[in-house]
Amino acid sequence: MIARLLAVLLLLAPALAAAQAPREARPPAVTVAPAMRGTLVDTLTVTGTVVPREEVLVSPQVEGLAITDILADEGDRVASGQVLARLSRDMLETQLAQNAAQSARAAAAISQAQSSIAEAEANRLQADAAFGRARELLSTGSGSRENFENKQQAAGVAVARLAAARDLLAVAQADQALAAAQRQELAVRLARTEIRAPVGGVVSRRVARLGAVVAGAGDPLFRIIADGAVELEGDVPEALLVRLRPGQPASVTLPGRDTPLEGKVRLVSPEVGRQTRLGRVRLSIGGSGIPIGGFGRATVEVSRRDGVQVPLSAVMMEPDGARVQVVQDATVQTRRVKVGLIADDRAEIMEGVAEGEQVVAVAGTFVRDGDRVAPVPVLRAAER
Repeated sequence: MIARLLAVLLLLAPALAAAQAPREARPPAVTVAPAMRGTLVDTLTVTGTVVPREEVLVSPQVEGLAITDILADEGDRVASGQVLARLSRDMLETQLAQNAAQSARAAAAISQAQSSIAEAEANRLQADAAFGRARELLSTGSGSRENFENKQQAAGVAVARLAAARDLLAVAQADQALAAAQRQELAVRLARTEIRAPVGGVVSRRVARLGAVVAGAGDPLFRIIADGAVELEGDVPEALLVRLRPGQPASVTLPGRDTPLEGKVRLVSPEVGRQTRLGRVRLSIGGSGIPIGGFGRATVEVSRRDGVQVPLSAVMMEPDGARVQVVQDATVQTRRVKVGLIADDRAEIMEGVAEGEQVVAVAGTFVRDGDRVAPVPVLRAAER
């Protein structure tokens, strides 16, 4: 019996020894992600208010007249030159009738002056002839000195009367020119009783009221959004302002609209507020029927680049630069890298990692350079 027990123990000895031997440690599992080539877009968010690109103020060019007709209202799209309102014409038409009478009077005065000139010219010729004969008679001794002096005086009077008639003609012509200028002024004022749109666009505000007497120093009667073009105006911190350039595309989201509108940066102000340190930015918005004064949010595409990308969590930012842990042959390698764009939780690696290499998805947490690991792809780790 003892011999049989010893034989069994001899047979089981190798198995017991193997069970008691220490097992070799398995390397830790580490989630890895591939470095992939793709497009990375860097964006910047701008919030602000919808404003007109160009707001045209329509004010009356004549004063003291009442509004008789209003032909446009807020929200109407108007064409350039379209009549928006009409003013009273009664007083101007009365002045125009008075001017017509003044013009007729000036024309009659001109005719009368021309007749007077003709008569004075004839009298002057007759007086000159009589004076010439009296001078000849005096030189031959046949005429008297008194007759000569009378004819000489008559000739002088005829010349003076001719000059006076010509002056009267000049006065009448001046009165006629003044009446014509006044008529032209009245015609301009009459034309301005029709208040027209200087540009085409959308009426954003109407202050005009029927019966109100207009004044040039008052509020504009109408405000027009030129061509109906609106923009998003926002303030951006000066540190971010330098990243914006005119022409950059943008996606604009407005309240009540499910679909974002296309836009682009039109203006980047060259001035930053001294107190706020904010700079003004304007983005043009494509679309119609957009009310001004509302809130808007725009996502501006600052830059777009194709390159090798890794998850942002795989990049360790350290004082002396960025590093990424690469798993090669189940061994961790810590490499210094050059980071480019960062967007959407991904980072562009410009130097240090090649396309297709596996990187530790969350770097620097559990493993160090030279550690042996069991790499687990991101998709398989997610399945767990």
